[in-house]
Amino acid sequence: MPTLSTHVLDTARGHPAEGVRVSLYRSVDGQLIAERRTDADGRIADLSVALESDKYEEFRLVFATEEYFRGQGITEFFYSEVAIAFRVGVESAHYHVPLLLSPFGYSTYRGS
Repeated sequence: MPTLSTHVLDTARGHPAEGVRVSLYRSVDGQLIAERRTDADGRIADLSVALESDKYEEFRLVFATEEYFRGQGITEFFYSEVAIAFRVGVESAHYHVPLLLSPFGYSTYRGS
């Protein structure tokens, strides 16, 4: 079974983004699968994805960025949330979806 993790780095402050609420949804029906907060290192290592063995599935990770920024005392920001849609294959693999975050921009990629 594939595994899924994420890592959020606050590039404006130069350190991991602790306490970011991250929700995982199945795209086809919008079902909430998991919701966690990043740890002191900005990581969530325990999101798991249950796949049917014969097809690809699409998921969405939603990062509650407004909540994070306000918790940091930042009141000027552009993105109230970041949603990343991605596709998971049928092979057993590890999927890592990092988020590089600042109040006025973000970047993501498939990590390892």
